Amino acid sequence: MSPWRLNRSALGLASALFLAAATASAAEDGPAPASKSHSSSHPGDHAPIGVMGDHLHEKGEVMLSYRYMRMRMDGNRDGTNDLTIAEILDPAGENFPVTPTDMDMQMHMLGIMYAPTDRLTLMGMIPYIKFEMDHETRMGTRFTTESEGVGDVKLTALYGLFRDELHGVHLNAGVSVPSGSINERDETPMGRVRLPYPMQTGSGTWDLLPGLTYTGQADWLSWGAQALGTIRLGRNDLSYRLGHRYDLTAWGAVSPLSFASFGLRLHWEDFADISGDDDGLNPAMVPTADPNRRGGERLNGGVSMNLLAPESWPVVGGHRLAIESLWPLYQSLDGPQLEVDWNVIVGWQAAF
Repeated sequence: MSPWRLNRSALGLASALFLAAATASAAEDGPAPASKSHSSSHPGDHAPIGVMGDHLHEKGEVMLSYRYMRMRMDGNRDGTNDLTIAEILDPAGENFPVTPTDMDMQMHMLGIMYAPTDRLTLMGMIPYIKFEMDHETRMGTRFTTESEGVGDVKLTALYGLFRDELHGVHLNAGVSVPSGSINERDETPMGRVRLPYPMQTGSGTWDLLPGLTYTGQADWLSWGAQALGTIRLGRNDLSYRLGHRYDLTAWGAVSPLSFASFGLRLHWEDFADISGDDDGLNPAMVPTADPNRRGGERLNGGVSMNLLAPESWPVVGGHRLAIESLWPLYQSLDGPQLEVDWNVIVGWQAAF
């Protein structure tokens, strides 16, 4: 990834955080208590289910959530150009003896949010991840590697800066705990080996998660935008760190029914190459073991639906079900690297 692309993203995030600080200074008495226009009684007052940390809660409120995410990656590309398996394996081409051909990722994520005050909401997310990657060798052998386990736990504070009947702005300030594994192994034609970087369930580093979120709602319309960063701190026990990443997203939704909203979202992600390297991997063997082939940028488009059970319903009154599907509209990768085909998130949320 070019320094310009990384610095551009960092500048955008820094500008967003500066705007947050300016907004906070302008608010004489801090944010007003949570108003009904931003409460949990409307299907459109939550962002699409793929957006995390999008809303605050009223003092004393607890929200539990569960998300199931599945991502499909099929085919390789370098920059914006698709690469065939033959081009990657050809000694006169990319010259790798092994290449990944496709990958499935599944994630189960449990979440909890608690608001000690109207202005502050605390959030914790625990992921369980499963990877399955198919490969092909220059000799025509095909094999699959798998890994699964707990990922990195994320702890975040959401701090309200401003809120009125239409708009709300809050800071996202979090930390990622290195609870996931960086030593996942599996059987390959070369024996039982440590798997490359994208097959590990954790980063191995403590990471900062700064961000800023804006939301708006008026009658049957709702909208919002969010800027988030993942800033890696130091290197892990294997002497590398994953690349910093920056995410920008914006969404809008309509609620033609009292129990349903339908939305659209754009999501820009910018992720850097790995710094350092795991000396237990051979970067000349397979592209996924090369730390200089992990960066890229991608623009995703998504459609979503949020369903809210009426409060009058027994047991499930006020519970939410949601689904979102995302597809890449553009992706440029430091390849050869597997490209994303689609991503689906299904979730449940309930506040008490």
